[in-house]
Amino acid sequence: MIFIDSNIPMYLVGSAHPNKDAAEQAIAALIAKQEKLVSDAEVLQEILHRYAAIERPDAIQPAFDVLLGLADEVFPIETRIVERAKTILLGKYGLSARDAVHLAVMEQHGIQRILSFDRGFDRYPAIRRITGA
Repeated sequence: MIFIDSNIPMYLVGSAHPNKDAAEQAIAALIAKQEKLVSDAEVLQEILHRYAAIERPDAIQPAFDVLLGLADEVFPIETRIVERAKTILLGKYGLSARDAVHLAVMEQHGIQRILSFDRGFDRYPAIRRITGA
């Protein structure tokens, strides 16, 4: 299983960017390998937050469509996940609260790989960040 971070659907629907091609190639390779792709509800919230912040509400639905079309499952965020995220956040890894939530979800579901361009995930042990397949 591979967790899809919020930057992936945003690069896929966004304008030209060096990571756009890398995201497209990584997703295509993972699909060809029949990898199970998953995400969490926090990724959907991040899409809402980002596109609202840059006043691009027109991009919200396409990004949702991409994520929901790619993900075999989108995990909910429950109290126990947020409690674990708090522990991760206080663990001196220098992660954002959002990244801590993703890591807590990943731990809960035994996921060790994340497709992301966010290098912050590299600081967390037992998680392997991939940017290609």
